[in-house]
Amino acid sequence: MPTLSVSAPDRAATASTRAGVNVPMGYLRAFVTALVIVHHTLLGYHPFAPPPNATLLADPRLWPAFPVVDAQRSMAASLIVGFNEAFFMSLMFLLSGLFAWQSIQRRGAAAFVRTRALRLGVPFAVGSLLLAPVAYYPAYLQTTARATSPGFWDQWTSLGIWYSGPVWFLWVLLAFDCAAAGFITLAPRVADAWKSFWARTSGNSLRFFATLSICSLAVYLPMAVTFSSFSWWAYGPFTVQTSRIFHYALYFLVGVALGGAGLERSILRDGGPLSRRWIVWPIAALLAFAVAAAITIAAVTAPTATTHWETIGSFGFVLSCAASSCALLALFLRFVRRPTPAGDSVRDTAYGIYLLHYAFVSWLLYALVPSSIGALPKAAIVAITALGLSWATSAVLRTIPIVRRVV
Repeated sequence: MPTLSVSAPDRAATASTRAGVNVPMGYLRAFVTALVIVHHTLLGYHPFAPPPNATLLADPRLWPAFPVVDAQRSMAASLIVGFNEAFFMSLMFLLSGLFAWQSIQRRGAAAFVRTRALRLGVPFAVGSLLLAPVAYYPAYLQTTARATSPGFWDQWTSLGIWYSGPVWFLWVLLAFDCAAAGFITLAPRVADAWKSFWARTSGNSLRFFATLSICSLAVYLPMAVTFSSFSWWAYGPFTVQTSRIFHYALYFLVGVALGGAGLERSILRDGGPLSRRWIVWPIAALLAFAVAAAITIAAVTAPTATTHWETIGSFGFVLSCAASSCALLALFLRFVRRPTPAGDSVRDTAYGIYLLHYAFVSWLLYALVPSSIGALPKAAIVAITALGLSWATSAVLRTIPIVRRVV
């Protein structure tokens, strides 16, 4: 989740660009970070969330996705979670790739990789080794009435996997950054062809959507058929959703190509086809999600699971993902015109918010379990409080020079 900046040739004098910072894309990154907090909050009130296990070691181990589950549930939680889950990490990877090309050309591949290793590798290590156990401790508290720190540590170190929580995004992004640096440096002609391929979509938002969907289906479908959509690859603290790794890579490389062409000459330009059709894409996103949800319900209720359902479900997923991504891009390009102090603050602390939020969400969920005020009021309290605490903590930590350099 790097700071979104544009190089000198692309600093057009528009209302959406100021001091080398692309305002719509920077604010969208902050908004998606807020969606992550909402997503992790609502998992605690998901109607199909599993009850706590007897221990963290018991199978099936679903607590890494649902660390704290409340007895009060809401169907609204399942709808919002399903909608978010279809696109928000893919869009995060696209946004993270937007300025990689410019950085690689400006700094050189080796310097770029060193900078990204510092910006992503160090927070990943801190997040997975220190913050993840803190965030997952409430999951242990729900398994026993006699919770002790040694008891948690015994179970945690016996898992065989060091669950890292949401910071899995960082090591995957670092791997993609390294791949992009090699791609652009070692195969410049192929990289230029890739950039030109996506530049040809700059005049028509439907063409961009169709191209993104087709390419996404090509890389996602074989993995979805081979691996379950619930399957995660894990090695130590390194985890990733197996079926989506190439899908995420595609979205990242699309961002790289769009940034390489220059945002003011791409589909993401100010006043471009996405922003002009801003009213169309939210409608398309809702329709695509409705189709994907209907396919998911049909697959879950089918007498037997077959590759046919995985194939059909893949179509629904890639369409929903592309449509929702286009919708948010269009809305922010159209309506986020000028920076504000509050918006700048959230944008500048968004990386820290992402790193810190999971522990706040887990402990707040656990603290509200005894309350009977209802699932959605609880969710609102948790999400708003977690965002505020993460925001404030990130802002304070960023006053420390060494932290500010990294985060």
